[in-house]
Amino acid sequence: MPLPTRKLALNILRAHSASSDAEVLALALKSIGSGQRYLAYELLRAAPRALAAARVKDIRRFAAGMTTWSAVDCFGCFAAGVAWRTGRISDKEIARFASSADRWWRRAALVATVPLNAKSRGATSATGDATRTLAVCTRLLDDRDEMVVKAMSWALRELARRNPHAVLMFLSEHGERLTARVRREVINKLNTGRKSPRSRA
Repeated sequence: MPLPTRKLALNILRAHSASSDAEVLALALKSIGSGQRYLAYELLRAAPRALAAARVKDIRRFAAGMTTWSAVDCFGCFAAGVAWRTGRISDKEIARFASSADRWWRRAALVATVPLNAKSRGATSATGDATRTLAVCTRLLDDRDEMVVKAMSWALRELARRNPHAVLMFLSEHGERLTARVRREVINKLNTGRKSPRSRA
């Protein structure tokens, strides 16, 4: 039976424990190039340090051909968002994602904000990064593609965990342009700490 992708990635990294950041990045790029998309993402999840050697063109290679919700979210959380947080790609590059005609690139721009704010994704700031997160959200306020709307909610809810005041101010200024779903989920998060209220027995 084949090993699960995450376990395979960990085994590969153990076998290359002495490898440099550039060498680990090369392993991930080789995986994406050979069609092993999720292996590439799992290598980056387990060894985010590899992105210290990445260039913009490398990050774009990790996105090549992404056409599913799961692929975009892995790309945003384990490649683009980490590279953005650590300065390997710029705000301008993320703005390019957000301006794309492709729904998946626009979703990726919002998902890339998650590593700016989520401790579980390596964020270290106690208050997150409201400036960059809300800049992306503002660009996509009027986007009604379902995949983008769901990512908008995720981005705002993740920031709300670190900087609820910034999210409240954003809702006050732009709430009427957000979908009812986003408003509801973000307000629930601010009020209860949950995306949806607990169901009553």
